[in-house]
Amino acid sequence: MTTTDDVLATVPEPAGADIRVEPVRYDHEGTALAGVLAKDHAVSGPRPAVLVIHDWHGVNEHVEARVTMLARLGYVALGADVYGEGVRPGDDTAAEVAGSFYQDLPLMRARVQAGLDRLREDPDVDHSRIVVMGYCFGGSAALELARTGADLAGAVSFHGGLIAHDPSDAAQIRTKLLVLTGAADPVVPDETLQAWQDEMRGAPEVDWQVVTYAGAMHAFAVPGTDAPDHGAQYQERADRRSWQALQVFLAEVFGEEPSVV
Repeated sequence: MTTTDDVLATVPEPAGADIRVEPVRYDHEGTALAGVLAKDHAVSGPRPAVLVIHDWHGVNEHVEARVTMLARLGYVALGADVYGEGVRPGDDTAAEVAGSFYQDLPLMRARVQAGLDRLREDPDVDHSRIVVMGYCFGGSAALELARTGADLAGAVSFHGGLIAHDPSDAAQIRTKLLVLTGAADPVVPDETLQAWQDEMRGAPEVDWQVVTYAGAMHAFAVPGTDAPDHGAQYQERADRRSWQALQVFLAEVFGEEPSVV
């Protein structure tokens, strides 16, 4: 079975780099939040940055691996905390905790915004080149931040829930969107994807794209996920292809030459 360490190893640390992954603490209206920040300390000066939003288990080793991979690619990466410090639910309570935020989208958006604000505080971040991305719950949260009209270079959802809004606020989106979804994901069935795309079509100024991966279930990019009876399973092919798609997208929105790892 593919592990988080296996995925991390697909992006080796560059020669001469000094990648450090460190805890960061910040707050939102009195609620303590605990994330993780990764960057190359061998490089100085502002550079593009990526805000990574966790899945329904909260900030964990998967988030740490992804921010490390992004730092190895040359970005400043912050794994933001939406739930709150110490709130790291297991399989038995994750749906309940995540559901409380799905029922309060303004709070979800505000918590992601707090992570964005913390990322912008880092002196090595180029404020004009920031992308938000997330997995599962975090994919939904990334798209919700985009709906606020946040000043971003892009927003990326890996197997996130696609919430169509009525009335629509898609016209407020000011950034490019990349949605990476599984063709066999019960959380995002065809009718849900269609409804989301129809909403986006109603805002023709929004630049969006959807990539669908054959046979991929929910959580296809989270190593160790193996619950096909519940519609969730890691798929190496979809994980690899979606990571490549992310890199091409980042290069485009950051104005870089694409270099896929």
